[in-house]
Amino acid sequence: MRALLSSLKFRSVAFTHPVEAEVPQLNGVDLAAVYFGERIGGDLCDFIRVSPSRVLFGLLDVAGRVEENHAIVAAAKATFRSVGSELLAAEDTNETDAMIEISLRLNRAILAAADGVRSCPAFAGCYNEGLGTVCYFNAGHTAGLAMGGTGITELRATGLPLGLFSHSPSDASMVALERGASMLLVSRGVVEAKRKSDEFGLDGVKGSLERRRGESTRNTCLAVLDDAREFTRGRAQNDMTALALARQS
Repeated sequence: MRALLSSLKFRSVAFTHPVEAEVPQLNGVDLAAVYFGERIGGDLCDFIRVSPSRVLFGLLDVAGRVEENHAIVAAAKATFRSVGSELLAAEDTNETDAMIEISLRLNRAILAAADGVRSCPAFAGCYNEGLGTVCYFNAGHTAGLAMGGTGITELRATGLPLGLFSHSPSDASMVALERGASMLLVSRGVVEAKRKSDEFGLDGVKGSLERRRGESTRNTCLAVLDDAREFTRGRAQNDMTALALARQS
């Protein structure tokens, strides 16, 4: 079992090509994550296999610039991996309770590392290979998108951003992915990509996802990021990350 080599980069670097993250192997699932553009803030995209049938994934946007966020992102990553492995290892675990506890402990770790308030919208999910379900929390993050035969569903916020209040766990919810269905997460930098006063927005992301229906998750991520970059005429104003998961069987 392999854990992800995180896509986190601490230096501000302009990438001329998209960079693909290394992801764990899943049974009957296509999974990809790609980041693109200048690493300005503190995006954290991470994956870890926590049991024989579960993979935990997450996308976190830390407010502020990259040089301010080293300790916060490191603490969030360490907590995400250690607590996720602890709470989701047993096959009979209650995934909803576990995800709520993960959000609570992530929140505490961020507050401690920041030594105060630091807004950190986060989306984390646990994919169950046996059931084809994703148990997730969305702590003030850009809505995730689930696309199936009936169209696109927004996976909206289930709580406030992390790093704001000491006792503020996010609720958890569940989405079932039918065979052929997919799920897409993007960082705030994608949705907020600007051309003059216009934003690419969640509608722009939905359009990109719909146009790539049936394609590989890698191609979907690349296309979404390319569409957002084209919208800005090649001028990335913030970190851009896309994560996609598609159930094949």
